[in-house]
Amino acid sequence: MRYIEYSLMEEGVAMNIQELKSLIYQGEKVDIECKKADGNVPKSVYESYSAFANTKGGYIILGVIEDKTKTVLEERFIIRGIKNPEAQKEDFWNTINGNKVNVNVLKDEDVFVVEDGDIKLLVIHVPRADFNMRPVYVGENPYKGTYKRNHDGDYHATEHETRSMIRDQSLEGNDGTILEHYTMADIDKETLRKYRQIFEIRNDGHVWNPLDDKAFLEQLGGYNRDRRTCVEGLTVAGLLMFGTGRAIRERFSNIFMDYREESKVTIDVRWNDRITYDGTWENNLFNFFSKVTPKLTEDLPKPFKLEGIQRIDETPLHKAVREAFVNLIIHADYLMDAGTLKVIKKNKSFEFTNPGILKLPIEDIFRGGNSKPRNSHMQTMLRMVGFGDNAGSGFPTIVAAWDAEGWVKPELIEDTILNQVTLKLDMVKVESVEEQATVVPKSAEKMPKSAEVEYMTEQEKIIFEYVREQNMITTAIACKLLNIKERRARKILSEMCNKNYLKKKGATSNLRYIEMM
Repeated sequence: MRYIEYSLMEEGVAMNIQELKSLIYQGEKVDIECKKADGNVPKSVYESYSAFANTKGGYIILGVIEDKTKTVLEERFIIRGIKNPEAQKEDFWNTINGNKVNVNVLKDEDVFVVEDGDIKLLVIHVPRADFNMRPVYVGENPYKGTYKRNHDGDYHATEHETRSMIRDQSLEGNDGTILEHYTMADIDKETLRKYRQIFEIRNDGHVWNPLDDKAFLEQLGGYNRDRRTCVEGLTVAGLLMFGTGRAIRERFSNIFMDYREESKVTIDVRWNDRITYDGTWENNLFNFFSKVTPKLTEDLPKPFKLEGIQRIDETPLHKAVREAFVNLIIHADYLMDAGTLKVIKKNKSFEFTNPGILKLPIEDIFRGGNSKPRNSHMQTMLRMVGFGDNAGSGFPTIVAAWDAEGWVKPELIEDTILNQVTLKLDMVKVESVEEQATVVPKSAEKMPKSAEVEYMTEQEKIIFEYVREQNMITTAIACKLLNIKERRARKILSEMCNKNYLKKKGATSNLRYIEMM
């Protein structure tokens, strides 16, 4: 199973009983919810509707009974059908178009009946709601009726998760908010000086160049005044991009910046270079970007090229890597309860991780042409000094550069459980991956066989599949993944170690679990 892809069938296409059974016998997971539905549409259907619409979409199947005492999926999920599917279908439509939920995101073809002889099932396909329609909630209060989906089923979204969805509805982004009581005294003068120096070189004769710092920031959206309330101060963009480290940590203690180079990693050495909070630099975003970017691109090939008498060291790869870094900054949700802007450089790959889930579908992002950044002012700030393409063209620039090298397609990984997005750029030839796919690894005999996996508990399967995707798991991640308490997570992980599915790695302070090899 892959958490990063939209694994359901094509939206709006009804399926036959064989296709439906193949979904059911995968068991209830992120995108499947089975319900008994004797007589009437269960009230919990609308909670699942909210959860799917707010997460990655999914299917609700009415007419299936789950016997949790069974471990074999064909025995656990019993297809009983429902007696009156058309009546339940009509009841569902009447309710969904009423005041039970705040918005209907379904099309007519999303609700259909599947027949298997005399057995009839009602299937409701719930697409992921557009960012400007989320949160989708039950009742009248979004903070009480908003649900999300994880591998344990539907759960009440936290206040932070709900607020994040509400913020994302804004077409103007999140970084123009005025931070009351944060003034020009909270700006790091040296950072702003360096920025303005680059700005003036790239924009010779610009009308903003003679302005004082405050007026200059106002033009960039880094400082603002509310005409209605007369409240003025630095904006989110202004403080995060150019602020002093102390002021940023006071206001955004939940957000961290971390760069690691892991090109020479050993068992005892987890990284060979790192930039994070250490008190030696003013930890604002512009400084972070300025410090890290040269490290990311210094090992990229620089073929000798002349334009006239001028040597050109710039390549599409350099531009693509910087574009990936820009995307990290402009799409991050800095107002979440917690999150890390994480950049990892390895021998043959880059990883860029930011807090916040995707606002647009993955296929739209790859296609380009429609940018919806959370931080439009930061986007302007970086673009004015030469970083970042025109709106909506950034990701296609990355894809084109990787395609030109014959490398595997960039991978955009959305983790709706941890509320983060990771862009993986592997510098590996497509043909190499295809060749490796045909080779059985030497450690294969030590892996859990399919039969053994079949006897895992549902929670163990979720953890095992996550480890295979992410290469490791921690107790904290397991808690979020399964929506369970720490004590229970530790017990499950310990049992998986006893069964030789996983093994421990690292000291107590940095304990993680990896796949048994």
